Amino acid sequence: MTQIELAKKLSVSRQTIISLENGKYNPSIMLAYKIAKIFDLTIEDVFIFEEEE
Repeated sequence: MTQIELAKKLSVSRQTIISLENGKYNPSIMLAYKIAKIFDLTIEDVFIFEEEE
């Protein structure tokens, strides 16, 4: 799936997809849910979370 195809499915811009891929933007809960559904993942898999010590 291309960035453009994914952006269309999520109703966001290609730039948003690029920002998500580069870790510069955290998706909203709704966007994370849509991404998870498209890729058959859990919402936890969509978010990048690093615990601070």
